[in-house]
Formats: sequence, structure tokens, C-alpha cells
Amino acid sequence: MTSAMNRLVTLGVLVGALGLAGAASAQTMTAGTAKGVITNDASRLMVNGRMSQGTKADLHARVLVLNDGGSRLVFVTYDLNCLDVATPILRQRVRAELGIDPARLILLATHNHNAPIQINPDNFAYGRRLAERLFELIQEAIAAERGPVQVEFGSGHGYFITARGNAPVDYEIQLLEVTHEGAPMAMLFSHGTHPAQASRSMIDAGHPGYAMEEIEAAFPGVLAMYADASGGNQFPRQPADWETRIAEAREAGAEAYDALLEARARELGHELAAAVTRIANGSLEDVGGPITSSIEVVGLPLAPPVSREEALKLAEEFPPDVGFVPYPNRYRGTNWVRMLLRYYEQGIPFPTTTTEMVCTDDTYLIHQSDEELLDSYDDRIHDRLPCIYNEVIVARLGPMPIVAMQGEICAPIGARIKDAFRADMPIMVFGYMGEHNLYIPTRELVRLNAYQAQVIQIQYASPVGWAPDVEDEMVNAVIRMVEQVLD
Repeated sequence: MTSAMNRLVTLGVLVGALGLAGAASAQTMTAGTAKGVITNDASRLMVNGRMSQGTKADLHARVLVLNDGGSRLVFVTYDLNCLDVATPILRQRVRAELGIDPARLILLATHNHNAPIQINPDNFAYGRRLAERLFELIQEAIAAERGPVQVEFGSGHGYFITARGNAPVDYEIQLLEVTHEGAPMAMLFSHGTHPAQASRSMIDAGHPGYAMEEIEAAFPGVLAMYADASGGNQFPRQPADWETRIAEAREAGAEAYDALLEARARELGHELAAAVTRIANGSLEDVGGPITSSIEVVGLPLAPPVSREEALKLAEEFPPDVGFVPYPNRYRGTNWVRMLLRYYEQGIPFPTTTTEMVCTDDTYLIHQSDEELLDSYDDRIHDRLPCIYNEVIVARLGPMPIVAMQGEICAPIGARIKDAFRADMPIMVFGYMGEHNLYIPTRELVRLNAYQAQVIQIQYASPVGWAPDVEDEMVNAVIRMVEQVLD
């Protein structure tokens, strides 16, 4: 396993996909879509830490397949916070049975918190079933391909979000619309924000779910697909009296509280749907054409460790026999201290970049030289497609680059990437791609030691945190990848 991972990192490129030589055009492109329910059939631990208690709204997965006559580009969106366990299973099967490489399989989350969290071992089975269901939907979309289709891009703004971490807000909403015989058949849109959920303990799809429902009602026959952009530090803007309304609803009881949450999620969903509709009814740019794509693992810089003495002092705050524990165990946030002490005790070299560690299904970052720990978690590490941070897919659709980055990308990172190219060409940027939503913070968030900067340790058990230049390294790597795909 270790040698396979080393080859992966050494190459830096997992796979590339090139379209046929010669120019395809919008007139020769075909497309297919599919949609299916992925709601859990039993109570499951959700991202918000609660066990699900019924279903307010079903969870869905949606598929859009674009075909330029020689290559396919597959977009899969799902009403989940992340795909996690299903990601390597699905990639391997799609490559083996459908001939579609991971570079051309773009897996995107809505960032939904009221859905099963797959990093808990009790939910691994749900993740494996997801892989099977998503494969079926991809097959269905391919079988439904029709054409010719026109593929167009447009953008606008949604001013109902806010940012944290001393950062400007990226308000942009982006839309990729696929039209067949004069009618839209798919609308893939993004906005950089956490979702507003419609309840505390029920399965629901949040305000993006309501937006998709409204768009599908307004455009009969269309498949509406939402994916989070770079919303790691962005959240829905709430009314000035929101805290007062929350307090009153809590005092009135659980039913009133959930009713308030649902009403607000519906309001935000309507605002998002209205913004997307304005974009769709406005001027769009034709981006049909040949498909190319590549995927790389970008190594991101890490900070030096705290001293062994400080680690021992931190260890006094929890029992000595805790071990490594999964979400939502109360001691999960101290896994990193136990990992840190393991490095000191075993003489393991401290990582300086993310590519020196591999992530398990239950989100433990383990050094690739720690064979003992790797072997003990062997059933939670995928030999052929291990999770090594940070994966980036850069595709090209006609004149337009499409960027999909692993993790919870904070908004200034996505904005800087867009700003590097938007004066010369359209560019579409997503975060939350693939497995495990590790926050990728900005320099300022690292300086502030904000939550987004702490997650690599308190959730992923890394013995070290981020170096301040993580933002610059991420931006520069993606810009380089975009320039390469444009050559």
C-alpha cells in the first residue's frame, strides 16, 4: 500500500484525460441527466452531531454527463456534506466499467449538515451503498444522452451571505446551463456558503434543496444541480432580529424552533433560486467544445510542531487510555495531541506538507512512514486511490476552465483563482470535491488561529497545523494547473 501511495505523490498527477484531436463544437455535444433519492432508511448520525429523527425532505443525487464525441465529463452532485467512503469505491468502478478516469468524474457536495456523516464507522455501510447508487445514476445519465446540446455559462450575485475571518465576501453565483432543442435540460449552479438547515434533528437538504425544487418547478424538464463553491468561511446572512426570534422560538418549544428554521431556509432558497433564474434569463456565453481534464495532488505546507513538553501538558486534560476516537466522541478534538506524542515517542519525522500523510475513512491523518499505524487502519485506507491532500481537478470545456478542489475551500482562495482568469475567459470554480472536507484556510485565518485553521488538528488528528502560506500555495498550484490545461 505504502509504495502505491508514494508513486501517487511522486507523480503528483493521478490521471489526465484528453479529448479527441480536432475541434468539437457546441453543435456536436450531447448530454444526459439523472436524479435519484439517497435518503438514509434508518436513523443515522448526522453532520451536526445529532441522530436523525425522521425526514423533512429527501436527499438526492444528481448527474450531468457532457460528451464532446470523444470524451465524457461527469458531474455528480449530492445533498451531503461530503462523499467520503463512497469516493474511491465509485472512482474505481467508474474507471473500470465505464472507462471514465477520476479526472473526468467531478464529485461535488451541497455541504448539507442534516445528512449522514460518513466518517463515523457506523455510517460506513451507508457510504458503500451510496457508491452503488451513484454508479447506477451515472449509467442512467449516459444511457439518456441526447443532442445536439448547447452549453452556456453565466454569473450573477447573491447578497444574502456573509464572511468570517476578516475577509471580503465572494457573492458570486455561477451557472452552467445545458439546453436541448431550445429548452434547458440541466442547470448546474454554485454559491459559496454554508447551508441554512430546515430543522435540527430531521433529514433535510437545507436552503439549496429548496432552491433546486423551485428552479425545477419554474423550468419544466430541467435538472437543477447545486454545488458549494468556496464557502468555507461564508454563511447565510440573517435578519437583524434573528437572535431575538431564535430565543423566542426556543422558549416556545421544539416545534416552533424548527418552524422558524424551515421558514428561513425556504426564504434563502427562494432568494437563491431567483438569482439563478435572473442569470439564466440574461446573457449567457457559449462554452461548448472539446473536453480535457487533469487531476493532481497538491502538497500544502504545514507548520512546525509544538514542543514535547507542551504536548505532555496538553495530555493532562484527557484520560491516558483514550486512544484515537471518531466523531462525535468528546475526546476527538484531542486526537492530535495523542498523535503528536506518538511522533515524539516513535521518532516519526514531522510532516512539512500534506502529501506526507494519508487520510483514513474516519479522518485520521497518518504519516506514510508510520507503517504500524497504517497497518492497523488498513481496512480504512484505499490502496489504489488513497486520500492524500489536496486533490484538484481542472477540466476545460471549450474555452472555459472548470476547477474542482477537495476540501472546505475558504472564499478568498476561490476568488483569487477566478480573478486570475476572469478578465480573459469564463472560469467556474468549486470546492467540496470528493472525500473529506478538510478546511483549506486563508493566511488570515491561520494568523487568527480560527476554527477553519484548527480543523486539520482537532478533526483530522494532524500533529501539526497549517503554515501561513497555505493560501498562496493553494492558489498558485491551481493557477498553474489551469494554465497547463489551457495550453
